[in-house]
Amino acid sequence: MSEVAHQETHGFQTEVKQLLQLMIHSLYSNKEIFLRELISNASDAADKLRFRALENNALFEDDGEIRVRVSVDKDAGTITISDNGIGMTRDQVIEHLGTIAKSGTKDFFSKLTGDDAKDSQLIGQFGVGFYSSFIVADEVTVLTRAAGETADRGVEWKSKGEGDFTVADIEKTTRGTDIILHLKEEEKEFLDAWKVRSIISRYSEHLSLPVQMWKDEVPESEGEDGEKIAAIPGEWEAINDGSALWTRDKSDISDEEYKEFYKSVTYDFDEPLKWVHNKVEGKTEYTSLLYIPKRAPFDMWNRETKNGIKLYVQRVFIMDDAEKFMPTYLRFVKGLVDSNDLPLNVSREILQDNKVTQSIRSGNVKRILQTLTRMAENDAENYAIFWKEFGNALKEGPAEDFANKEKIAKLFRFASTDKDTSEQCVGLDDYISRMKEGQDTIYYITADSFEAAKNSPHLEVFRKKGIEVLLMAERIDEWMMSHLTEYSEKKFQHVSKANIDLSDLDDEETKKAHEETEKEFASFVERAKTALGDKVQEVKVSHRLTESPAVITTGEFDMNTQMAKLLEAAGQAAPESKPIFEVNPEHALVKRAADEADEEMFKEWVEMLLEQATLAERGSLKDPASFVARLNRLLLKA
Repeated sequence: MSEVAHQETHGFQTEVKQLLQLMIHSLYSNKEIFLRELISNASDAADKLRFRALENNALFEDDGEIRVRVSVDKDAGTITISDNGIGMTRDQVIEHLGTIAKSGTKDFFSKLTGDDAKDSQLIGQFGVGFYSSFIVADEVTVLTRAAGETADRGVEWKSKGEGDFTVADIEKTTRGTDIILHLKEEEKEFLDAWKVRSIISRYSEHLSLPVQMWKDEVPESEGEDGEKIAAIPGEWEAINDGSALWTRDKSDISDEEYKEFYKSVTYDFDEPLKWVHNKVEGKTEYTSLLYIPKRAPFDMWNRETKNGIKLYVQRVFIMDDAEKFMPTYLRFVKGLVDSNDLPLNVSREILQDNKVTQSIRSGNVKRILQTLTRMAENDAENYAIFWKEFGNALKEGPAEDFANKEKIAKLFRFASTDKDTSEQCVGLDDYISRMKEGQDTIYYITADSFEAAKNSPHLEVFRKKGIEVLLMAERIDEWMMSHLTEYSEKKFQHVSKANIDLSDLDDEETKKAHEETEKEFASFVERAKTALGDKVQEVKVSHRLTESPAVITTGEFDMNTQMAKLLEAAGQAAPESKPIFEVNPEHALVKRAADEADEEMFKEWVEMLLEQATLAERGSLKDPASFVARLNRLLLKA
């Protein structure tokens, strides 16, 4: 290697400076992550070379044996990770080692708290690739040359992680990348070759290329019988077997190996909740290894984040985030697909309408839904963890996957009037098993919060009759229910609808009493209609209230309050619809209003009752000041 030339100094991107400070100054509980990250990067470089070489075999440069080598030098205090993969050009070195250009970067940094311990744990959770070098090193040197370039196009990158780095031209006879870590004094434990071997063995067993370390020469010796034992020369020895984990028989893979593979491909420190490994033969041949994580990624709700699983074709890595193999509502699923039927030059465009893609996607969805169903039935504790993390994503399913709507709905869990807290959830099958005799409808309510749903006036009659109601308080729920109209041949019914009829559950005496009450309050209803004018669609006597004086409901085909609020929050105008005003004839305030002879005061009373009901239903009023003034006037006259 010749002397360096054309040397330049560059400053790190702001985000990199922030990250390096955390690396250098934070106590990191799992420092060995740097080996996982750097070996994973080397594996990616090998995958890229294999893929590029499909069209240009000359990139192998007469060296088709791709591998990663890790070596330690105790005298120099260095550990080196070398690969003969795709390598980098000078421009690529500056771009990849001076900036963080990955999607979700802003989300990552928005999570930083300033607490070293918490921030360093965040680094470990999400992985930081090359920059993890500075966890253990006070200086890092990178020597690289892109495959296909001449020896004089090598590049040296060097930095102490203090805000800048230098880039220089060098001569490098071999393609690929060497990363030399000059270890900090307190990190010299990583100069122990056996320690490094054990770490690499744990992280690299799944890789489809050998990871090698130098095995020292064994000198000539003499046996017990005096016979000389020949010397064994030193050599590079593979630590792993170089076979991709997913190609092995399931019975030969331990749970620990599955878990370590998951961590290495997702950079997640948590173990997965479940995984499913399948080899499909027949009309379509492929292997899939899919994982259900324990925690949602920090950028799961970032619309710009690419989601999907890794695609291999005949064990050759093709692309990350192959979204066509998994629907959006299952975007939390991680893993890979290795197909024998897709072409090696497959592109995202080819995947779009490919029959093989559709077959694999269908199989993946089937297996994930089956796995979740078994978990829900047999492992309630872990399923509760899953639902808390990914339930809202799964709720997108009925709109996206009509064919599996019933299977998806079976997995849903909701708070309920049958439970005390929002953490206690019930499934739709549980709900149906508790339905009252004669009940053929699944009742639910949507609201801004669990407390608002649980305390809604709409629930009063349901509590009185002992009818369970599902309490939905997530923003997605109202939209989801517009696509989920029935389950197990039972219709869904929002309890705020005016057309709810529970009379089939009443005895004859109750029905007769209701008829009498409606006759007695007929004049009140007419006066209220006149007083309120076009503010309401209709005024009626309510049999759904036991404690509240009034409530507003919506017509059968009118938009629910929650959906209207969602549209308004998104800057869209909701279709105009007037509420139906229902009053409780047994409530003291309603009786007081009915006894009011002065029509102006009567109007004050019914408008106050309407505004109270609107506030309880919508959480806000268009003119709260008028409501307060009206309430004060009535209080002063009381």
